[in-house]
Amino acid sequence: MSRWKKMWRLIPLFAVMTYLLTGCGDPTLSALKPQGPVADEQLFLMKLSLFIMIFVVIVVFAIYLYVLVRFRKRKGDDSIPKQVEGNHVLEIIWTVVPILLLLVLAVPTVKYTFDHSANYTKDKDAVHVKVTAHQFWWQFEYPDLGIATAQELVIPEDKKIAFELVSADVSHAFWVPSLGGKIDTNPGITNTLYLQADEIATFQGRCTELCGASHALMNFTVTSKSEADFNAWVAKMKTPTTVPATAQKGEELFKENCLSCHAVNANGPGIAPNLKGFADRDTLAGILEHTPEKMELWIANPQDQKPGNKMPAFGKEAGGKLDDAQIKDIVNYLQTLK
Repeated sequence: MSRWKKMWRLIPLFAVMTYLLTGCGDPTLSALKPQGPVADEQLFLMKLSLFIMIFVVIVVFAIYLYVLVRFRKRKGDDSIPKQVEGNHVLEIIWTVVPILLLLVLAVPTVKYTFDHSANYTKDKDAVHVKVTAHQFWWQFEYPDLGIATAQELVIPEDKKIAFELVSADVSHAFWVPSLGGKIDTNPGITNTLYLQADEIATFQGRCTELCGASHALMNFTVTSKSEADFNAWVAKMKTPTTVPATAQKGEELFKENCLSCHAVNANGPGIAPNLKGFADRDTLAGILEHTPEKMELWIANPQDQKPGNKMPAFGKEAGGKLDDAQIKDIVNYLQTLK
């Protein structure tokens, strides 16, 4: 019995630790730290609903405590308190007040919902991006700019980004907590969304719809740049990559084994991630450290890193046809895609 008493004493400690740990993690994955107008408005709605709920709880508990004290049973007092059943004034009050509170919450919620899901595809001043979700990666196309990329979305600061979102396979959901969202991406259905970044930074994005074995690994990043840096990035994306002689063997192997799925030019979306500018990316497959060693592991057997993805294994140990030297040559070529 004494052992159980000691265990019970640990409960408050665990409660405090749990509370403290809720503040840990990547700040760009918190909707409570907005970095754009959409996220600001959504945080306002969260605060508004929270304040309304707190107000209701306080009023209900105040009435409860008042009744508990005012009409408590007293010694020698067997009288019955006045019954208010059917009191028209009270019934009107507790019917009208909830309606008013719902209206206070509903009006801005409906307004922001329609604003955030409005179709901005015809807005000439916006940067248009088509998002296609795949198992388990993200494809980003800029139809007005003639370029495409994957996993790492680049946007200009302080400018409206108009998204068209679809899915190539199953239902996914696009969410950048610091900028706003989320919105579903469904096969055969195009949804619209707009976001905007208020500062130059890199934000984390996630899929928030259970979509398969590696749903939890379907990550992407959003990098906002100054307009000048964004334009420079677009220009570099359109510039053909020069492959040095030392990487030409790897280029040939890439063409033989990978080019049927992966595009390496700026405007080719392909059926697998576009690798234009691949060497400049911060992550591999959205989750791995971008190093030659991790790249070799990924090419040899991607299922070990992201189960359920559709890329076949190329390493001989995993049933593929490439030996370690050939994989190293491909990695050497991929490092030239800057």
